[in-house]
Amino acid sequence: MKNRISIVQTTLPGDLLEPEVGEWVFSKISEKLAKCAHRIRVQSMYQWDEKIEFCPEWRIQFKTDPEMKSELIRAIQSDHPYDVPQILAWDADSTEDYFNWVQG
Repeated sequence: MKNRISIVQTTLPGDLLEPEVGEWVFSKISEKLAKCAHRIRVQSMYQWDEKIEFCPEWRIQFKTDPEMKSELIRAIQSDHPYDVPQILAWDADSTEDYFNWVQG
């Protein structure tokens, strides 16, 4: 398959209300940095400042054109509430129809 899209994933603090998360995600889509996004509440466990932390977070997964990936990452970094945000990105094969929709 040569129909490659980019997936960019981050997390947001779990204490943000759903409308706040929705507004943050909406801003990226309305700026045409991503075609769509999924958001879901997750429970995270991680080490920070020599302590193991357990906390709720929001996982946000954007789908975008590979040519927009770097710009989307910069936008996430510019207004992310965490000091060190998780930002992961990878390319994935998709169906031709989905690829065309993301490109469109």
